[in-house]
Amino acid sequence: MDLRYPIGLFEPEWNLSGDRRLELVSQLATAPGNLKAAVAGLTAAQLDTPYRLGGWTVRQVVHHLADAQMNWYVRTKLALTEDEPLVKPYDEVRWAEMSDARTGPIEPSLLLLEGLYQRWTALFLSLADNQWGRKMVHPERGIFVLDTALGMHVWHGLHHTAQITALKERMGWR
Repeated sequence: MDLRYPIGLFEPEWNLSGDRRLELVSQLATAPGNLKAAVAGLTAAQLDTPYRLGGWTVRQVVHHLADAQMNWYVRTKLALTEDEPLVKPYDEVRWAEMSDARTGPIEPSLLLLEGLYQRWTALFLSLADNQWGRKMVHPERGIFVLDTALGMHVWHGLHHTAQITALKERMGWR
């Protein structure tokens, strides 16, 4: 198993049905609780353990998820309020190396994700069918359509949570 991608690489889905969108939004809503359960009871030393050799620590993974999903939430709002906005990339590796991500308590990021995902799921549930076709332009990764990006957001939460749960399993942590 590739420890970087314990659930595999993201595979986009195209032309989602309304039912599939609802299923994905429902999965998105459960992401903060799944992450919180994955890190529950971990010691400081365990939080500071890399999920793989050369990888981020569990603490950095939690903070990265908050940083990344905040960026994607804002990008979602931009796509809904502007015509094909050019969205700003950020250097996630450098963000993960900042002091708050390397040493800060994870509780603020867990709380942030809980509120953020409540807002995000409410926003997604409010969209009309034609709004799912709204686009944003990422200068490094190309065009993102909200319909396809939804699955990526779900995958991203599952992906990082699985990195943590796979580490716990390998280490025999309960």
